[in-house]
Amino acid sequence: MNTSAASSASTSTSFDTVLAQAQALTTSSSTVAASGSARSTLNADGIPTDLAAYGNGKIPRDALAPIGSTGHRLWAPASAGFEGLLAAAKADGIDIGITDSYRTYESQVDLVARKGLYSEGGLAAKPGTSDHGWGLSVDLKLDGPALAWMRANGAAHGFVEDVPREPWHWTFQG
Repeated sequence: MNTSAASSASTSTSFDTVLAQAQALTTSSSTVAASGSARSTLNADGIPTDLAAYGNGKIPRDALAPIGSTGHRLWAPASAGFEGLLAAAKADGIDIGITDSYRTYESQVDLVARKGLYSEGGLAAKPGTSDHGWGLSVDLKLDGPALAWMRANGAAHGFVEDVPREPWHWTFQG
């Protein structure tokens, strides 16, 4: 083979390799975006940037991701983090249940009527301000060992216990 043919073959192989890598990256990026990737971010106010335009409690069902087969939904990165958390807890012999997740604005209003405002000694945030309304928070069914496990391991999965008086309330912070 002459030098120019060898150079052409080498260039062709390099181009094929680069093209294959670019296609894999594009496919991976599309899949990640469609699944609600970790590339989604929280803005300076702690609101998911990809959901902010909807408003608190006004997010369409299909803009949120299911948490496995629980019937609950969260912002996609929070859902993925929580699914990992549930799997890790299960591997440790811990059972964690979910009692609440995303809340519509209307359900936030109803909760205030039933449980009172947190600022007045109740258990509900002012409607339109709840982290549940952004698909960031879950309320959990926890026994003593499960609560201890969450306190020891929740942050490793992006979840923090962030509401005094509510050890069942955990919020995704990434």
